[in-house]
Amino acid sequence: MTAKKPLSKLERVPLREAWKHEASDFTPWLAETDSLNALADALGISELVLVATEHWVGDFKLDILCTDGDEQVIIENQLEKTNHTHLGQIIAYAAGVGAKKVIWVAESFRPEHAAALQFLNDNTTDDLNFFAVEVELWKIGDSPLAPKFEVVVKPNEWAKAGREQARAAAATTPTKQLQQKFWTALIEHLAAKAPQIRPQKPRPQHWLNNSIGRAGFGLNPTANTRDQRLGVELWIPGAEAKQHFAKLSAQKQDIETKLGFELDWQELPDAKAVRIASWYPNASIEDEQRWHEYIDWLTQRLVKMDAVLRPIVKALP
Repeated sequence: MTAKKPLSKLERVPLREAWKHEASDFTPWLAETDSLNALADALGISELVLVATEHWVGDFKLDILCTDGDEQVIIENQLEKTNHTHLGQIIAYAAGVGAKKVIWVAESFRPEHAAALQFLNDNTTDDLNFFAVEVELWKIGDSPLAPKFEVVVKPNEWAKAGREQARAAAATTPTKQLQQKFWTALIEHLAAKAPQIRPQKPRPQHWLNNSIGRAGFGLNPTANTRDQRLGVELWIPGAEAKQHFAKLSAQKQDIETKLGFELDWQELPDAKAVRIASWYPNASIEDEQRWHEYIDWLTQRLVKMDAVLRPIVKALP
């Protein structure tokens, strides 16, 4: 008879066993890259990149200011149950920095505070999102403490996407409506086939915002109906764009060898931006019967270009 393997007990631990002080212990831990990555995974956000901790907003300090690669994100954290003071703070901080995502992290949420965040999700603009996240600590026997994020409140993306589509249908041209519909289909396909690629929500425009792990850079799918071509482009705007382009183009041969295909390197001398792209010609999203072909190509290009370019982009000085 085989001897039974001993089983241990999973035990929840108070947060203050790991973090004695909120500002000096908990906030610095939450601002670490690994912690932000774990939080982003729990929330289904493409990424959270630290901008600053203890960021001044008027006469008060926001715990953590981040970016999701496209928009400002604020994080306010507590080592205990939520209170009214922090509820007011997150709204003031969001207004102060123009944040589009508001994340409140605490040991536990009072029902009225969770209800307040859900109310805000249901009744504010579609591009403003509120999240409530409880942080837990667990151990098995004498094992190291293991943190876990439990999402309590998040926006109903299905409902918001539906409202966005309805607004696009009412206020935009048929081409804009088609763009919105196409990007929605691509995002659904990526969620099933390549969940590591997490674009921003779809909008009625010829591109889809998608981060590559560094603020100020985008690896964006495009669908140009005028030129009848699809693309995936590394888009770099800003004052340092030309310097970044020079450093990347110096690695052109190595990059294209790893990708297995050539890229179109556009320095755009008259613009404060650069573009490095892969194109799929003779492709118009107006031909909906070919959408599965287009979406498959975009997915394959996004996955490959993200895998090759992400570490290179992050390593740029």
